[in-house]
Amino acid sequence: MSFLKIYILLTGIMITWGLNVSVIKILVAHTQPVTITSMRIFTASLIVIIILFFFGLIRLPKKSELFYVFGGALLSVVFHHYFLAEGLTKTSASNAGLILGMGPILTVILTMIFFRKKPTLIKLLGFICGSLGVSFTVMAGSGGIHSINLGDVDILLSILSQALSFILINKASKTMDPRLLTGYMMLIGSFILFAISLWKEPEGLSSLATAPPSIWGAFFFSAIFATALGHMSYNYAIGKVGAAESSIFLNLNTLFSLLGAAFFLNEALAPAHFIGLIFIVSGVLLGSGAIEIWILQRKNKRLSA
Repeated sequence: MSFLKIYILLTGIMITWGLNVSVIKILVAHTQPVTITSMRIFTASLIVIIILFFFGLIRLPKKSELFYVFGGALLSVVFHHYFLAEGLTKTSASNAGLILGMGPILTVILTMIFFRKKPTLIKLLGFICGSLGVSFTVMAGSGGIHSINLGDVDILLSILSQALSFILINKASKTMDPRLLTGYMMLIGSFILFAISLWKEPEGLSSLATAPPSIWGAFFFSAIFATALGHMSYNYAIGKVGAAESSIFLNLNTLFSLLGAAFFLNEALAPAHFIGLIFIVSGVLLGSGAIEIWILQRKNKRLSA
């Protein structure tokens, strides 16, 4: 698959993930958050495994791959979702959004540490633009940033664990299909999250029984499209273009989250959101390498002419 197709795929994933934020807000309003998250990820893992079975991609992990399977399950599923849920109960939405917007920058830093891969000046400028764009959109929606507290530490741990999982997925993709890794990570992680929910939310299962039927439509949209297909495709993209290049598209998640909230939850958009949009789109074009590829293609055409 060409880089252009991968970039289109990543943009589509960000649209789904952005809309999924509004869907999850609806879900947790009627159920216990950790319980519904464990059930959603478990459902998604079954969907991923069924899809891979039909494509003939199912196999047991090798001994050398077990570290990546369990490490990815803990970082990408358990730690990320647990600390995110805990942090959002203690900090403001603006603080959380700004810290989550650090994901691409953290991924670049970790890529430099683990792979000794330095970003080009154009890509680094893209990551900075993307971070500025996220800052504009989040602060415009919540009226500014408030004081740092323990909830901010939880959010930082959440995005740090996700960034570390991208590094593991990138390493594992050398021997294991990232889509198969996704299925195993989700399956193992959902069981661990469910065990945590039994401890933290003793009445979590009963909250599912009393949820209105319309909630289950939202549940399956989130499980199938955002969680199963979304994470399977995103991890596939990491294996093709790299962790840092894929992570820059996470900036679009903030944009589509705002649009989804405006459409589904009737939340207002401010002029500063559109300033953030300009920075985010510029950041994606620069940080993904799309501009560099375009410059290289033009240079090759001139040389061939």
